[in-house]
Amino acid sequence: MTKSRSKAAYMISAVAEQYEIHPQTLRLYEREGLLTPSRSDGNTRLYTDEDLERLEVILKLTRELGVNLAGVEIILNMREKMEAMQRQMQGFIETLNRELSHRAAAHRPADASNNSLMPVIHINSMVNRVDAKRGPETKRKVR
Repeated sequence: MTKSRSKAAYMISAVAEQYEIHPQTLRLYEREGLLTPSRSDGNTRLYTDEDLERLEVILKLTRELGVNLAGVEIILNMREKMEAMQRQMQGFIETLNRELSHRAAAHRPADASNNSLMPVIHINSMVNRVDAKRGPETKRKVR
């Protein structure tokens, strides 16, 4: 038997008291589409922890930064879009990393010692030997 997970929910009076705002302000935020609390069977507004986090952002924007409700709506929408873009980018990076890993595994030589940096070091030492044979007057200047 599996347990269903229930989320904590707070009534409008408790939220209003906790954040020192009038319940009518919470109703206004709902009318403006800034908050969307769920409803009980008796049609009572129930605020989840996610709703409270969003309310804290709204209150910070309005109280501390002086943003009006139209600005709050724009900022919240932009935040949601940025979070969605961030999730898309993370998915793209994960897909790219998987593809690169698959391609690297497909092209990996049987002898793992061939994956060392020796070819690069070897090439650099050969350039140094050629320069040494040319003499000091023909050595390249390092910038």
